[in-house]
Amino acid sequence: MRREIFGEEHDLFRAQFRRFAEAEIEPKIADWNARGVTDRETWRRVGAEGFLGVTAPERYGGAGAEYRYAAIIHEELARIRAHALMIGLHSDICMPYLIAYGSDDQKARYLARCISGEIILAIAMTEPAAGSDLAGIQTRAILDGDHYLMNGSKTFISNGQICDLVIVVAKTDTETNPPHRGITLFLVEADTPGFVRGRNLEKLGLKGQDTSELFFQDCRVPVANRLGEEGQGFKLLMQQLQQERLTIADASIASCRRSLEDTLDYVKERRAFGQPIAAFQNTQFRLAELATEVEIGQTFVDRLIAAHVRGEEIVKEVSMAKWWVTDLQKRLTGECLQLHGGYGFMSEYPISGDFADAAVQSIYAGSNEIMKVIIAQRLGL
Repeated sequence: MRREIFGEEHDLFRAQFRRFAEAEIEPKIADWNARGVTDRETWRRVGAEGFLGVTAPERYGGAGAEYRYAAIIHEELARIRAHALMIGLHSDICMPYLIAYGSDDQKARYLARCISGEIILAIAMTEPAAGSDLAGIQTRAILDGDHYLMNGSKTFISNGQICDLVIVVAKTDTETNPPHRGITLFLVEADTPGFVRGRNLEKLGLKGQDTSELFFQDCRVPVANRLGEEGQGFKLLMQQLQQERLTIADASIASCRRSLEDTLDYVKERRAFGQPIAAFQNTQFRLAELATEVEIGQTFVDRLIAAHVRGEEIVKEVSMAKWWVTDLQKRLTGECLQLHGGYGFMSEYPISGDFADAAVQSIYAGSNEIMKVIIAQRLGL
């Protein structure tokens, strides 16, 4: 069934990016997964082709396009399982902070180089003792003349090993009540003295995506690198989370579709008891149910993409989509793995990787439990 949110120009863009991704990105995925990190040359190649910051303003080198073009990139990367190359994080989660809240000087210094792939972005929220509870962060930034003195640690930071510029969430006021009013955002360059990369963390899935600890040890951050006003960080974070969670839901439903398609191919070829396992009623019923749920999820996500492009406030709905679709992804990959039998447990079949990669989807960008809290609040509960 044709997805009505996309027109002819979107289809042409998808075909263009798919050709590029299959030629320039897909052959590198196995190496990234083995090394635990992507390579900088690929980021620059993606930037040179105009696929970074597609929604960024043209005056900085972006395409000035609307979000549907970004969604196409997320979906096509999910289709080839290029989870390591976190273009969605760089272009559609981190970069909007710089575009929306950056000063003219900050944009001039960083934005064009982010769009070219010279600068790779990350965002540092989570700490060892503070995940979904952002008000509980302990990283501090104390004003000292024309700099802030930053101390603290972050963990589970995607792009942590390869990033050049990090949006850091820190407390500039530890006495204010409620605590979230003391949060401020900073742009910290990776070569700043006192900025220390920790280890590249070993994970269950997403093997090619570098996920790191970061440390700030008397890290002197210029006042000119404060992003937005002091004490406004929590508000700015909340304003951008709608697109972040929509991005995750969109990529997640695309991953569901790829896992399902591969499983459909497998059950038609694999034989047991003298016939393809696709002939068994249990196989048919399970895949019929999963295919239906994928279509339901896709329809909902498409509706939200269209609303987001129109500029609507859909925090409740994207929270619904984020938890429902990522829960579906975890369940779908488990059931598809089961239909592969023993081969599903073998690394040579992609479904084993899909199963492992799905595990984190319900955790990051706000756990699914937090999504339900947001939904309940928006329902007036």
